[in-house]
Amino acid sequence: MCDKFTETENERWLADQSLGRRAFTVMSGAAAVAALVPGCRASTKAAPVITPVTSQMVHIPTPDSVADAFFIHPTNGHHPAIIMWPDIAGLRDAYKEMGSRLAQAGYAVLVVNQYYRSAPAPVLSSFNEWRTDAGSARLKPMIAAITPSATTRDAAAFIDWLDGRSEVDGKRKIGTCGYCMGGPFTFRAAAVRPDRIGALASFHGGNLVDGTPDSPHLLIGKLKAAMLIAIAQNDDQREPDVKTALRTAANAAKQQAEITVYPAQHGWCTIDSPVYNREQAEMAWDRLLVTFKSYL
Repeated sequence: MCDKFTETENERWLADQSLGRRAFTVMSGAAAVAALVPGCRASTKAAPVITPVTSQMVHIPTPDSVADAFFIHPTNGHHPAIIMWPDIAGLRDAYKEMGSRLAQAGYAVLVVNQYYRSAPAPVLSSFNEWRTDAGSARLKPMIAAITPSATTRDAAAFIDWLDGRSEVDGKRKIGTCGYCMGGPFTFRAAAVRPDRIGALASFHGGNLVDGTPDSPHLLIGKLKAAMLIAIAQNDDQREPDVKTALRTAANAAKQQAEITVYPAQHGWCTIDSPVYNREQAEMAWDRLLVTFKSYL
């Protein structure tokens, strides 16, 4: 999960970079503009089909309170549902944009406010706000309120809510994806309703193997979900045994798991992160779409 140690690593990494060493290197004119716009691809692949979507803020009863969330889905028809768990800075415009892109690919996406017990979204307006002393201090008690059991209760409530929506194809499995602190939440969602969750994806997820009885990797034996686990290079350098523990657990449970260390820093998939790496984020995005298409 993002913490001050991770941020110090990322700041050091950013300081070592120069424009000539970045993934997009030297570009000019329209090519440079395309590279800097989130979701705009500079590739030879055919342009993806973009489905018209409809969005709204919704409120979902949970055993603890009422959670607010951003719900976006194709305007017409019934579609597989996705629960998206944001990073440490919470539900904000960046994650609305990321959720919208996934909906345009044909999914009914619920982007949740994991801090709903403490405040409605947006708790913070950007990732950079968390990096300030004030932002960090504000989130500290909110993070403490999110326990493994609380996340499990939330996930069950979100799944039930989605199953009651006309925009969702209830005959299809549900997917879940999470970023940073949202990574382990995908495991808890998949474990609480293994009959409904067909695939999970964790991007630079923190504390997937944390040495506690509630460690997310210990839930793998309960899952019926394919797993896409994308690990940041600096997370792997600090905790190289995590990928091994995840692979061992997946093999023991005979569960499908794609576990990859990406040449990018913790936070590389989040579009407002200082270490957002468009090239590697697009690679991870493509694997997400393949996983969901294959298992939902």
